[in-house]
Amino acid sequence: MRRRLLLLAALPLALAAGWFWWTMPPAVAIAVVTTGPALRAVYATGSVEPVHWARVGPAVRARITDVMVEEGDRVSAGEPMARLDDREARHRVEEAEARARFADDELARTRTLVTRDIASRSALDRAEAEARAVRAAADAARRRLDDYVVRAPSDGVVLRRDAEPGEVVDTPASLFWIGEPRPLRVTAEVDEEDIAQVLEGQHVLLRADAFPNQVLTATVAQITPKGDATRKAYRVRLALPDDTPLLIGMTVEANIVLRQTDDAVLVPPAAVRDGGVFVVRRETVERRPVEIGVQGPRAVEVLNGLARGEAVVLNPPARLVDGQTVRLRP
Repeated sequence: MRRRLLLLAALPLALAAGWFWWTMPPAVAIAVVTTGPALRAVYATGSVEPVHWARVGPAVRARITDVMVEEGDRVSAGEPMARLDDREARHRVEEAEARARFADDELARTRTLVTRDIASRSALDRAEAEARAVRAAADAARRRLDDYVVRAPSDGVVLRRDAEPGEVVDTPASLFWIGEPRPLRVTAEVDEEDIAQVLEGQHVLLRADAFPNQVLTATVAQITPKGDATRKAYRVRLALPDDTPLLIGMTVEANIVLRQTDDAVLVPPAAVRDGGVFVVRRETVERRPVEIGVQGPRAVEVLNGLARGEAVVLNPPARLVDGQTVRLRP
């Protein structure tokens, strides 16, 4: 009986506490609306390369016998950069030359026999055709000797050398990279969903691991007309200024600026719920719909509906409604 009386006595207290908790204004944390820069951009990644450059590889599979240039050397178009083992090719040239000389001798004999009416005119025609064919084969074999010399395709600086004597190389290999150290550009890939927003002349902000505390700039210079269906991306060339500290081969993150506002209205992302915010006015809140612009991990741009200096509720409780009284969280 005593236990029942105690329980009956505690019940009104629990109900009163529950009622107090339910009717008690919720405690909320607030943040002040600020202004600052907001940037809407298309993200891309790319690498730095010269505007004018070329890979240089062998025309045939062979062993390298000599490398005549070093990285940093300036070369002229046609200048030999490396030599390949051409001994077998020279043997083929000698064999072709011997056949050509034999065919020439046969042609001379046939002409003599024709003048003496010993051989027919058709035999002379065959001998002439055979001599021309064999001579052409010998000339082609001699021209192919030049394939065993790797030459510079244009004027430039040897940017990289991947060739050592003794290596056996094949046609897909790149033995040298030649080009001009300046000007430089970034070749980046932009997702096909974003490429329609990218235009030539747009400003670009770059970030490189080599310069973590420095914001670098570029300009959209060229957009490839045809995308890569496999990668679902388009190639975009970004022109770099002459004084860029970036080096050839560096990778960068690029933000192609679509819109930049220096004095945008900003609120923390936690203040936005279902397209609106709760503005604190004295001891009550006003739910206000807002138009959202750029969304970032630390701030959200509000295009209209808020003004600098107003206070908004962070992480609004699910039961918070318009006009409700609130108290500040200690």
